Amino acid sequence: MSRYAETIQYMYDALPMFHRQGRTAYKKDLRNIMALCDALGNPQNDLKCFHIAGTNGKGSVSHMLAAVLQAHGYKTGLYVSPHYKDFRERIKINGEYISRAFVCNFIEKNKNVFDQVQPSFFEMTVAMAFSWFKHKKVDYAVIETGLGGRLDSTNMVHPLMSIITNISWDHSDILGDSLEKIAVEKAGIIKQKVPVLIGRRQTETKEVFEAAGKARSAELFYADDLIRNYHFSKNDRGLIQIQADILNSKKEIAPSLVGLYQKENIKTVIAACAVIHDRLAIKLDADKIVYALEHTSQLTRIVGRWQTLSEHPLVICDSAHNEDGINYLVEQLKAMSYDQLHFICGFVKDKPLDKIFSLLPKEARYYFVKANLPRALNESELKNQAGQFGLKGNTYSSVKRGLSAAKRAAGEKDLILVAGSIFVVAEIL
Repeated sequence: MSRYAETIQYMYDALPMFHRQGRTAYKKDLRNIMALCDALGNPQNDLKCFHIAGTNGKGSVSHMLAAVLQAHGYKTGLYVSPHYKDFRERIKINGEYISRAFVCNFIEKNKNVFDQVQPSFFEMTVAMAFSWFKHKKVDYAVIETGLGGRLDSTNMVHPLMSIITNISWDHSDILGDSLEKIAVEKAGIIKQKVPVLIGRRQTETKEVFEAAGKARSAELFYADDLIRNYHFSKNDRGLIQIQADILNSKKEIAPSLVGLYQKENIKTVIAACAVIHDRLAIKLDADKIVYALEHTSQLTRIVGRWQTLSEHPLVICDSAHNEDGINYLVEQLKAMSYDQLHFICGFVKDKPLDKIFSLLPKEARYYFVKANLPRALNESELKNQAGQFGLKGNTYSSVKRGLSAAKRAAGEKDLILVAGSIFVVAEIL
């Protein structure tokens, strides 16, 4: 086993990991990350950051904003979570993964600190990202929250700007049993006198965000107010084309991220660019913003968002995994033309599925699978729960077996979709 492989194995074995274990790995305060950062010399204090939270879209917005900064020639750090295949996907500079040597050296050098602090996997990863970005002297860092905001380890940063994409039902067992309570947690990233952009105006959360902004003297913007001329069109595969005013210039965009749900995320990024340009005095260029939005996949190496894997039959994967995401996914399917839908789905066992199952198309042929992690829901239990909502199909002990079965059964004009959990998607990328 290589030195890097041994290091990664140590991290998985020694540090509680939320995305594998669930809420037992979640730390409900910032003491550990504060201790870690203090031991490392508080590298986050040397970073110029953009901090992004939200239930859905925060990963896409983070990647697109990083692409915009890259397109303007800035050395741009990007921290996101979780990863699909390679741990290093979480920590990138201008699309390049953190070096294996730095990962190994960081763990070896700080094992005594880890033994004392006993951080979670996520806390250690955030501290590593801060250290890497400082070491490489990035111009800007785009930091995506992991879970919530107020008590998220990334909330150690004091950003130039905060962005909250939207609020929907996810992790309600941890974040709260109402949209207002979830919004309170997300609003925890709003800092004193730091502008904040809200991607989606929502009745249930408006008062929460505006009160938090007022209490912290933070100028608050809504994407809808900043970007009024914004239109999109779609073709028979549900791919979108955007027409929008960008820095007072009318532009057309054929975005790199093509899912219908990206229409909201793209508007949020364009609005963020307006705030950055006008309020932060970081001068941006409309043509470079368009270039970034049209080349996000190449610039930042984002994966798993309405991604085409093969043709004839068309195979697409998407990371939709909660009610809001599935709503958009169903909207996407309705915009497409195909003969039969083959839906390969798997979920984690701690996620309420009733609302999700009620949204999924009953006419699809389902392939119920279990991702290879302890937190995954058993495929037979998944089939039983789905059957109560009229969703019919067979079970498969692995994602790849489900995909193979779908490919054997599908006709040339059928659609094969892989979704439900990013861990399901990860196994076929």
